Amino acid sequence: MLDQLLQNKPLCCSACAWFLAQLIKALLYWAIEKKFDWRRIWGSGGMPSSHSAFVLAMTVALGLENGFNHSAFTVSFALMAIVIYDAMGVRYETGKQGQIINKILEELFVEGKPLTDEKLKELVGHSPLEVLGGLIVGAITLMIFYL
Repeated sequence: MLDQLLQNKPLCCSACAWFLAQLIKALLYWAIEKKFDWRRIWGSGGMPSSHSAFVLAMTVALGLENGFNHSAFTVSFALMAIVIYDAMGVRYETGKQGQIINKILEELFVEGKPLTDEKLKELVGHSPLEVLGGLIVGAITLMIFYL
């Protein structure tokens, strides 16, 4: 079974696109913040979008493997549209709300005690530029695999 998975070119291409985007994300964080954070390798949000890189590589790879009129491409294209819309819409807004709520919690005290010590995750979604970065990473990975 593992050998079949490793021979699945669209899956391997997509996984490599995801990993490359996550690695770039961690290296960008290191370059900007001057400290390496292993959580950036596995975390969501930030530049570039690994979700966008993954679904673009998968969708185009399936089109190249099976034809762009194949139902696998159609389903993958629909999934890609949903993932990108969600990353820039709902998840991006959730991250902005997390920032505001965290700020409120820092400033709000009930009876001299903080309301909670828990911080909400702020890096959840992506800006359109971060999604574009992910699409570029996915396209580059795809070219490496298929050219």
